[in-house]
Amino acid sequence: MVSLDGVSKRYGNRVALETLTIDFGEGRTTVLVGPSGCGKSTILRMIVGLITPETGTVRIAGETLTATNVERIRHSIGYVIQEGGLFPHLTAADNVTLLARHLGTAADRVTERVASLAALVRIPPEALARYPQQLSGGQRQRIGIMRALMLDPPLLLLDEPLGALDPVTRYELQTDLKGIFEQLGKTVVLVTHDMAEAAYFAHEIVLLRDGRVLQRGTLDDFAQRPADPYVTRFMHAQRVRTGDAPA
Repeated sequence: MVSLDGVSKRYGNRVALETLTIDFGEGRTTVLVGPSGCGKSTILRMIVGLITPETGTVRIAGETLTATNVERIRHSIGYVIQEGGLFPHLTAADNVTLLARHLGTAADRVTERVASLAALVRIPPEALARYPQQLSGGQRQRIGIMRALMLDPPLLLLDEPLGALDPVTRYELQTDLKGIFEQLGKTVVLVTHDMAEAAYFAHEIVLLRDGRVLQRGTLDDFAQRPADPYVTRFMHAQRVRTGDAPA
């Protein structure tokens, strides 16, 4: 579904990605973990075309991302960031439907889709008329997920979507998100600092450091067959608990 082949990115002397080749399988959830500045968010921004690689190519559904097709391809990608990234001057409903209305989607189809997504993410209908500052953090994140899913994209990117939430809200959204991923069967790439959260969501976990992939696999692979001493240190620092419960 998505492949990055030999991509690299630097900001001055700082390496964001070090000639990275990685693919993300169709219909699977891949979670990127690692310390701050390791390249996790850069990968998402490169996939969605917000960052251009200095070397290499990005392919989505077999099509190489270029300056001429990036806007069209973005319409096949849902992108979620912390706090939802909502426009403060628009209501929740207007945030969700902005792109659909811009593309000329029929009004009845927009209304139908909003109702369906509100039920999916468990947001009360009355919240859709509120502005972002009138919503809780969890509600803003649910609206951000609705917006990302509005055009029914096959690919969903989430950049630390739960990082700013309190523990109870985070637990509830973890549970709901996993159900959404399983129900919709989309290709998902999610960024988190939390290894337990990664294990809860992922078909495959990818640990990055200094713009390079140190290891990819399951939680058991990381715990039992670490590919690098840093993998073990990262696991110990996270105090990862095995099992299915979100943390």
